Amino acid sequence: MALLSGSNLSKSFGSADIFKGVTLSVARGARIAIVGPNGIGKTTLLRILMGLDEPSAGSVQRAKNLSIGFLPQEADLSGVHSLWEECLGAFTELRLREADLANLEAAMSDPARLDEALQRYGPLQHEFERLGGYTYETRIRQTLSGLGFDSSDFPRPLTQLSGGQRTRALLARLLLSNPDLLVLDEPTNHLDIAAVEWLEGYLSAWPGTALIVSHDRYFLDRVVTGLWEMSRSGLESYPGNYTAYLTARQLRWENRQRLFEDEKERLLKEIDYVKRNISGQRTLQAKGKLRRLSRQVEAIESLGVEAVLSQNWAIVSAQADISTHPLGVEEVERRIRGLKPPARRPTQLKIALKAGGRSGNIVLRTVDLVVGYPGEPLFETDDLELRRLETVAVIGPNGAGKTTFLKTILGLHPPLSGELVLGAALDIGYFAQAHEELQPGRTLVEEIDSVAPHLLLAEVRDYLARFLFTGDDVFRQVSTLSGGERGRLALAKLALSHNNVLLLDEPTNHLDIPSQEILQSVLAEYQGTILIVSHDRYLIDALGTQIWEIDADHKYLHVFKGTYSEYRLAQETARAELYPEARPEERRRASGPALASQRLARRSATDRTEHKRKARLAEVETRITQLEENLAALTLQLESPPPDPQRVQILGEDYVETQNEIEALLREWEAISDQ
Repeated sequence: MALLSGSNLSKSFGSADIFKGVTLSVARGARIAIVGPNGIGKTTLLRILMGLDEPSAGSVQRAKNLSIGFLPQEADLSGVHSLWEECLGAFTELRLREADLANLEAAMSDPARLDEALQRYGPLQHEFERLGGYTYETRIRQTLSGLGFDSSDFPRPLTQLSGGQRTRALLARLLLSNPDLLVLDEPTNHLDIAAVEWLEGYLSAWPGTALIVSHDRYFLDRVVTGLWEMSRSGLESYPGNYTAYLTARQLRWENRQRLFEDEKERLLKEIDYVKRNISGQRTLQAKGKLRRLSRQVEAIESLGVEAVLSQNWAIVSAQADISTHPLGVEEVERRIRGLKPPARRPTQLKIALKAGGRSGNIVLRTVDLVVGYPGEPLFETDDLELRRLETVAVIGPNGAGKTTFLKTILGLHPPLSGELVLGAALDIGYFAQAHEELQPGRTLVEEIDSVAPHLLLAEVRDYLARFLFTGDDVFRQVSTLSGGERGRLALAKLALSHNNVLLLDEPTNHLDIPSQEILQSVLAEYQGTILIVSHDRYLIDALGTQIWEIDADHKYLHVFKGTYSEYRLAQETARAELYPEARPEERRRASGPALASQRLARRSATDRTEHKRKARLAEVETRITQLEENLAALTLQLESPPPDPQRVQILGEDYVETQNEIEALLREWEAISDQ
């Protein structure tokens, strides 16, 4: 049974259609994500479904007594009460029952009222326990902790919380209130990775219904059971999570392409029949066919190829506003031949990142590095090595020092101690999270001219159009751009630089999912080295060959050689060993200090192993050098052999033996190096 449904919904502002023809249904227990490019109307659709806005056309039906919990992108919480009191508000009815039980317990001390109080107390206590009356405070603590609040935050007034904290506070209350339908607009915006993972676990196990707008593809992969893709022409539904959606979408695009080609071929055969028979014995049949073709062609042009492809082209004319008289044969043929195949996707970024000259094999090495500011060390690290064509993802909580680390690599901040050595022939491109390389007073054209002065104005405009800046947008000042627009402009400048090493600080911030997909595919094809700071776990998992995690509590950067999925599996395995009885969502928060201690212990053992490895490597290299010198001497002797044949035989055997030992040591050297 549907909790919520909408029929033929449209929304316009003036003459501009935001979306139209949206029909949908939300089944009980479903967790559905709404995806689509920025500005397509996802938030507007949510507000219409909840009754906060009115559609321009269409209608919404909601189940009787439906309770909805809504999380907007920016929460509007106010009041002098505390964070804890805000969450207690989710249990008002339960706390009234608790007060009734307390009154009955007091009444039981009066012998005259004992029997009546006992009679009422039993059923009321049973119902109180069934509704979670003895665990609701524990649930509050678990939820607040899971969403990243410390216990010291619980008594703080809402007025002392930041905007992001107030959004998390509202999310906590919504989860605790357990509504029939949760409507979440970008719920992961103000959460670190640990909190997002906790929320993923919570929602995956939650039996309720959720409608979610999010750009976090990894989150969607782990939480949702269906996706709605919005476009200007309507909404398409896909079953499964985000990865399943990608596969199904590709198959749907390919099927539409085939359908378009088949239908266009059919229409051309039909018009060819008309041309051959319009003046012959079958003129009546030809004229009738021409009338039908006229209506179909006009219907296709009226509704658009995308809308028509989901129907039978032969009957679609009944839905379009078309003329009653047929077109001429030549005009119908011209229009049929002019039909364009459906776009595989809406207008998107067109990025090309080309690496310049080849860098050295070693891009970056550190020894005993400490990153931070005088008197404020942020972290120390294992000795790091970044090699050509690798992609390293740097992860960690906000404030851990990720951006400072990138600036240390760039030479903008000196290391507190230790060494950081860059390789040869590096041409480094930097994408800054705050886009401080953009000048607020410049126009978009001037920004592009600063890195590509050889381009003519028409070429600059064409280039900016590939990044979705069209018309007079190119003459806007940087100061007027949104966060997403600044990100696109920064990418446009970066793509013109042809660097062979990229340092990227949150490159997918403010990008919608289609743009994230494009950027991911471009980075996957990039023939250079990438070091990326990001909270986008889907991007990290797709690209990363190493994970460098900054542990803010212990101020240490740990190296994991492998993908993000392999890293998460290793984390879960370690947590399960530490807390075998705990639920996964409890392990994620509870195991931090112990897991870090376990890591430090492992690192000590690893350090000892690494010391032995390096010592053996040095021994092997020294021995190879000695043997190569011996081999060179034997070669000289064999080039001018002594007259004694027996001596020549001994020299030959020594040569073969030395050569075999060198080859064996080289194999050992390669094996040790690969470790």
